[in-house]
Order: sequence, then structure tokens, then C-alpha cells
Amino acid sequence: MLRRKMAETNIGALLVTHLPDVRWLCGFTGSNAALAVTPKRAVLFTDGRYTTQAREETRGARISIAKHSALKEACALLAERARRAAFDPQHTTVAELDLMRSVKRGFFVPLPSPLIATLRLVKDAGELIRTERAAELGCSLFQEIVPRMRSGMTEIALAAELEFLARGMGAEGMSFETIVASGPRSALPHGHATTARLPRNGFVTLDFGVILNGYCSDMTRTVHMGRASREERAAYDAVLQAQTAAVDAVRPGVACGEVDEAARSVLRKAGLARYFTHSTGHGVGLEIHEQPRVAARQEARLVPGMVITIEPGIYLPGRFGIRIEDMVAVTPSGARVLTQVTKDWMEIDAGEDRTRAKR
Repeated sequence: MLRRKMAETNIGALLVTHLPDVRWLCGFTGSNAALAVTPKRAVLFTDGRYTTQAREETRGARISIAKHSALKEACALLAERARRAAFDPQHTTVAELDLMRSVKRGFFVPLPSPLIATLRLVKDAGELIRTERAAELGCSLFQEIVPRMRSGMTEIALAAELEFLARGMGAEGMSFETIVASGPRSALPHGHATTARLPRNGFVTLDFGVILNGYCSDMTRTVHMGRASREERAAYDAVLQAQTAAVDAVRPGVACGEVDEAARSVLRKAGLARYFTHSTGHGVGLEIHEQPRVAARQEARLVPGMVITIEPGIYLPGRFGIRIEDMVAVTPSGARVLTQVTKDWMEIDAGEDRTRAKR
């Protein structure tokens, strides 16, 4: 697939250094790698720490254990076998570029647009299974953590308990730093867990994901501690309706901007659109943030096999915030929600230490 794309775009050789791209192409998961790709050969360069691991994991590429710099030796090989080689400037540091130029100045040319990221947009059947399993683990975590939530416990303690549970349930790690934002802090879209205590009365936003078999999950649920006001309940209902409308808009051929507008139009009618301050979603796979971007005026069209998030939210500074997020796989006929766990209104009774969910 990569070589066909290289031929179509007149790329004679390619240097790959972005580790998720390396993993996607040849299976290697180590922390130091450079993959040299030509029309007839691919060679993975890494260091001695990964001799055994590279042999066990790598497919479709010859393995070379570098004596000094894996990147420099990959560059040297390409310089011997090609007239020019392309690289992805989005994932190349200044230091790496200097090293590349030291091997052969003018030899490496930047790709005009991402190449491998475009190929990774559409997941194959195996990738979809792995992504779905990661999403299912995230759902199980939510079901386990809600009964453990108590007024007065710190956000950090809740995040730590969630992450401990994740490891115990088989997660390789978290796909990003767990977000626990409670009370007025729920109005922070990326309110990372702090020593703030869960309120007796107020929203708590949980945004988290796990890595399983290399693939990421991502989901957000917002619950309420204690009795909510009529305004809070109405705001939650509006966000849920917006999220549902956006999920319903997902189908092949639809522009990402149309999905974004489906969510915003609901919040606009509710008078809350000005509090929706971020995009509606993003792609998910080996990385937590991938293409496509589901945002206003984005013209990229959905294709079966894409996996995206749908996560509208509203944030009223100093008061409260609400976000609801699902992972959605684009299917030939529409969409399939991967994070199948309740989004129903949920109140946690701080006084009696029990949870009740109500429509």
C-alpha cells in the first residue's frame, strides 16, 4: 500500500521516523527506530537494546542493529540507493534534520502533505477489532469507577483509582493524562486532576482512555454529585441532544464539517453555542489524536473504516461544564458507537453514598 502510494506521488525513497508510523508499517514497538523504504526494500534501523524484540515483532522489513545512530545509518543507506528521499516534516525535529543534512545535503525533501497518516485514516478489520476492545475496556472502567466516587475525595485520588483499575483490567497504559474536573473546574475543557475535592453538589467530568494492543480509546462522561438545578439538568439534556445529533450525522460521504454543525445547531437553538469552544471530534487509532479533524468548515469526507470521536461540550466559566464523548466507527451504511455505556443523566447521592440514574 505504501509503495503504491509512493509510486503514485513520484517518491523514490522514504525515511520514516515517527514511531506510530513505524509500528503501523512493520510492527516494531521500540522507542528508537528509523525505517528506510525504497521501491524494493525496507530496512528497520534500531539499537542493541531491541535486537531480540525487533526480530520478534518486525514484519516486511530487514533489521539492522545500528552501531551508533539508527537515524544516521538509515540516512546513509538511503543516500547510497536513491537519488532523493522524502521525509515527514511534521514529525522531524531540528536536530534530526541537521543530522540528516550532515549525511547528504539537499538529499532529503519534505513531503508536501502527510503520507502515512493518510493511509492510517482507514482502519482494516484487525485494527477495528483492537480499537473496539480498547473502547470496551474504557466502558468497563467507567462502570467500575462511578460507584467509587464520593464527595470529598480529591480529583487526583479518583484519577489514580481509575488508572489503577485500568492496569488491573489489562490496559497497557492510559492513552492520555486522565481528566477529572469537578465543580467549577468542570468548566475547564482540559481540567487535569488536581487536589480539588469532589463537591457535594456539582458536575464531575471524567475524560479518559486506555491503550490495549497498541490502540487507544477515548471517552467522556459527565455525572452530577447531589441534586442538580433545573438549569444544570437542561444544559445536560442539550449537550446530550447535540452529541446524539452529531452521531446520527455520521455516515460515508458526509463532510466532517457537517458532523460538527449537527452538534452546534442543537446548542445554537438552546442558546448555548457560544459555550462550545472546541471542535466536535478527531480520529483515534495508534495515536489518541489522528486525522480526520471533525470541526467547522472541515471538508474531508468520512469513509468506512474511519474511527472518530464525537464530543461536544459546553463550559460556563466559574460555574460548570458538561462534555459527552463517544468513539464512533464509520460503517458502509452509517455509524457504530464503540463506547457502549450509558449516557443517561446520573446523580450521585453524596449523603447516602449511592448512585442513581434517571431519565
